Amino acid sequence: MEKTIKTVLDKVNDSIAVKMTMLFGSIWCVYAFLVFSLVPLAVPAWQNTLLYVSNCIQLVALPALMVGNAVLSRGADRRAAEDHQALLEILSDVREELADLRAKTAGLAQSTSAALERPEMESLSISDQTFVDLDDKTDPDNKNTQPTA
Repeated sequence: MEKTIKTVLDKVNDSIAVKMTMLFGSIWCVYAFLVFSLVPLAVPAWQNTLLYVSNCIQLVALPALMVGNAVLSRGADRRAAEDHQALLEILSDVREELADLRAKTAGLAQSTSAALERPEMESLSISDQTFVDLDDKTDPDNKNTQPTA
């Protein structure tokens, strides 16, 4: 029970810190503080009170900004770790595919070199047709005859 309360309290504190960081990081906050800093020009008697309020704002805002930035950076660190893990998995897949391609390329190179080392055929038979080299003057039926001059 105590752990659940602590977890809920941590989530609420983180949420408040992030919201305060977003608030103090907005341009509207800059405009508000600009107007706040110009009030003593219009009403000099309020200067001491405004100085006190300004110090209180600084005492609250600076730690809230630090906590908010820490909470936001935790989320960024978590996303960076997830991205890193995903990239490592992709790299592993790419390495496997590269090894596969290298093996296929090596096999292709071997079959190509083996095909280049084969002797040339004088006649080629495809199904029931025979193609004969016409430049060769030998008798296609008798392989032992000499070419005619």
